Amino acid sequence: MKLNALVLFIVVVYLLIMILIGYMSSKRITSNTDFMVAGRRLGPLLMAGTLAATEIGGGSSLGVVQNGMSGYGMGASWYITTMGIAFVILSFLAPKFRAATVKTVPEYFRRRYGKGSGLITSIIMLLPLIGLTAGQFIASSVILSTMLGISYKTAVIIVAAVVTVYSIMGGLWSVTLTDFIQVFLIVIGMIIAIPFSLKYAGGWSQVAANVPEGTLSIFSGYSMFDIVSLVIMYVATFAVGQEAVSRFYAARDEKAAKGGAWLAALVNFIYAFIPTVLGIITLALINMGKFNAEDFASVGARYALPVLAIETMPAIICGLLFAGIISATMSSSDSDLLGAGSIFANDIYRAVLKPSASDKEVMTVTKLTMCVVGVASMFIALFNTQSIVTILMFCFTLRAAGSFFPYILGHYWKKASTAGTMASLIAGTVVVVYLDKFSKGNLFGIHFSQTIVPGLVAAFICFIVFSLLFPPKKETTALADEV
Repeated sequence: MKLNALVLFIVVVYLLIMILIGYMSSKRITSNTDFMVAGRRLGPLLMAGTLAATEIGGGSSLGVVQNGMSGYGMGASWYITTMGIAFVILSFLAPKFRAATVKTVPEYFRRRYGKGSGLITSIIMLLPLIGLTAGQFIASSVILSTMLGISYKTAVIIVAAVVTVYSIMGGLWSVTLTDFIQVFLIVIGMIIAIPFSLKYAGGWSQVAANVPEGTLSIFSGYSMFDIVSLVIMYVATFAVGQEAVSRFYAARDEKAAKGGAWLAALVNFIYAFIPTVLGIITLALINMGKFNAEDFASVGARYALPVLAIETMPAIICGLLFAGIISATMSSSDSDLLGAGSIFANDIYRAVLKPSASDKEVMTVTKLTMCVVGVASMFIALFNTQSIVTILMFCFTLRAAGSFFPYILGHYWKKASTAGTMASLIAGTVVVVYLDKFSKGNLFGIHFSQTIVPGLVAAFICFIVFSLLFPPKKETTALADEV
């Protein structure tokens, strides 16, 4: 595959613009609140852009295209559609999230249930963020290595450097502005790619005639239980995932938080079928003989979208599409980096290691942590070849299972206690890890992508039972002041 110089130029300009935005954003950072939650000044439009861009990542671009051409067919769209459904559900909880005026989820646990709960939550949420960042680095590097004709490992280093630099410079304000640009590149780049791909295939009728029966069914690849499990997983992980919930914390008020969630849902509903259709078109082209299956044999099906773009689209469209795909993965990895840095600095360094740390010192530690996580994720990406979606699924499930009910019900139920929270955190994590790692992801018919369900059930039972057996000394939903 020969890369047009214009494609390369478009992508390089895009990468430089992202760094420039990071630099310009750094001029507006005067406090730790500015860095972690953008000064709590996001309106619904900015919030929707950054929220949607954060969750539309590698799994929602390369991963869904791969699934669309690998047996899931039109059903692959559920991976993204269920995100939109989750945002609709969370819109009703968003005002409560914003009203808490915390910077991180572990801070909420610490002030609601005590230091022990806050520390355990910090660890449970910090580790998966490294895996999530690595997953996005993998997706971005797939594109760069294909485009530039460089090795995958070199591409990983480039991606890690660019994302880490602009994220560290401007914090959430930088991430928000870059996300706002990126979400348009993601959606528009993908939409424009469809007509060119269809023309190369000879039209939709030719595509439909050259894919297996059932491919165009919306329920191919996913059962109804799979779909419900995805909705549950997304609601749980978006509610407690720092990279997502920080957007609600950053909203200028409760109304903006709710409106932003609705707009983000709309973006997901629109986007869901775009990478799915591109995957189906790629499958048809292979079956028609216009693509050789060997084109993917040496590099894997995750390269389907780059191959499709280079072979079927004009240089300028190809460049926009590549910039859009890189946007998808970068807009998720920068948020994961910031989430990891915020949690370590705010909830481990200041809360445990050095309570007397100044605001400026905490911000410095946040940046240093982001640098460390960026390097660690880079090394994971260099040597990890698992499916992108598989990585994301397990990370989502691990952090959400034990923390979801203490976090959500803590806003409403006065009897929620420290004992119940600790039991929930332990039970949810143990069940998820056991099902995924020791039962080979299948126990009594429960597949790995559904382990969130038994994990949440175990956590809920333990949370309620232990909260009633060991009630709080004072029944209240109010958060304690920081010492």
